[in-house]
Amino acid sequence: MLFAYRVQNGRLARMALDEPLENALWVDLYAPQPQQITRVNALGVEVPTLSDMEEIEISNRLYNEGDAYYMTAVLPGQTPEKGQMTGPVTFILKPNRLVTVRHHAPRPFETFPERAERSGTGIGSAAHLFLGLIEEIVARHADLLEGVGRSLDEVARNIYGVSEAGQALLQDSLKVIGREGEVLSRVRLGLLTVERMVGYFSHASETMTSGQKLKAHVRSHMRDIQALEVHADFLSARVGMVTDATLGMVNLAQNTTVRILSVVTALFLPPTLIASAYGMNFKYMPELDKTWGYPMALGLMVGSALATYMFLRWKRWL
Repeated sequence: MLFAYRVQNGRLARMALDEPLENALWVDLYAPQPQQITRVNALGVEVPTLSDMEEIEISNRLYNEGDAYYMTAVLPGQTPEKGQMTGPVTFILKPNRLVTVRHHAPRPFETFPERAERSGTGIGSAAHLFLGLIEEIVARHADLLEGVGRSLDEVARNIYGVSEAGQALLQDSLKVIGREGEVLSRVRLGLLTVERMVGYFSHASETMTSGQKLKAHVRSHMRDIQALEVHADFLSARVGMVTDATLGMVNLAQNTTVRILSVVTALFLPPTLIASAYGMNFKYMPELDKTWGYPMALGLMVGSALATYMFLRWKRWL
């Protein structure tokens, strides 16, 4: 798909499919088809393939060709089937145009066009538009971190606030922690790659006519990214702590079950011993010929079980 935007009445307006791309300030390619790539190539922009975008070498992610700067970041988003994933997004910045290439759907690309003019940098040029999109991406990462924090708070309340957490609750808590840990890892990777991309843009902006005016916005974005990285590290520590607490509760629940089984086994050991003694086939066992032999054996078994129970209670093992 190809989405093209131009500035109209101070706002980003989506262009019709048949409008020439020469009028576009931002061209967004989402899983582009060959004919769409051909249209963008006609603007003097070489669209990288997905395999090129997935290269991890810095030289393949941050470089320039003529007056075009190619910058690739790995961002969390959705697959066409609405599954969660991280994937590369390439930003191609030219003096008069921004081209983005992606094969998944990060949410900032859906929300930014509606409020681009309200961003801190505005939409006065392709570079301003690029920084505004970065601002939206950083804000999305902050929202994801807040969501992780809320989920961990809820898990902690369930674990620490319930006197005896059930097995189902503990299992659900581990699933939530694992899911939020995956989100956190995707956010952490996204922040790292965006930070490197903004740093590269900071050096590249020195050759731009409005480079000095953009420096303040670049520094602001870098501070925000670094603050979010610190917050992500804090949440990583919380994930580890809550995981340990949940596993500790699982062990306690298992210990309680084992203790109950051990107590039941101990209660039945003395009666089993008495029953085994009178179940032996010896010829001379005087009690076998007595009328009170059977009630006596039953009484011994009940009495031994009661004595064992009282002993366990006295030792406070129950």
